[in-house]
Amino acid sequence: MVNFGVVRSTADLIEAFLSDLIEKSANGVIEVQRSDLAEAFSCVPSQINYVIATRFTLERGYVVESKRGGGGYIRVRRVAIIDLREVGQLIREVGDRIAQREAEGILWRLETDGILSAREACMLRTAMSREVLILSLPERDMLRARLLASMLTALYANREGDSG
Repeated sequence: MVNFGVVRSTADLIEAFLSDLIEKSANGVIEVQRSDLAEAFSCVPSQINYVIATRFTLERGYVVESKRGGGGYIRVRRVAIIDLREVGQLIREVGDRIAQREAEGILWRLETDGILSAREACMLRTAMSREVLILSLPERDMLRARLLASMLTALYANREGDSG
């Protein structure tokens, strides 16, 4: 049988390239020219915008700054949760409704940063999935937000008690 390997999309390649740059940077910050990246990957600048907008989000632990124009750049900064006090801010940012994809992004970030164990993240993902929350929109997103905020609050309170 012939193995053709995994075919990666241009967006996947751009994401991997930028992630690698961030990983190798001394301070978790990179600045790139949109036009240079587009040229390097033989794509249009809007493809770079798409990757940045969908894969380097706050939920996934990134802050993006962009300056348009001739000398424009994109600055991407990895933001790690340093301590549990920042989880409190994250709880406030969840708001009164959250989509499953955004919730999963937050959980991915908390797991990646070591705030949640893989087991905790899996349980939270399962409890907030659309397969479990069998409601129509927007009620499903509202319930998911309340569940996420409540679970993170309980986790936060429990860990704060452990450290103090």
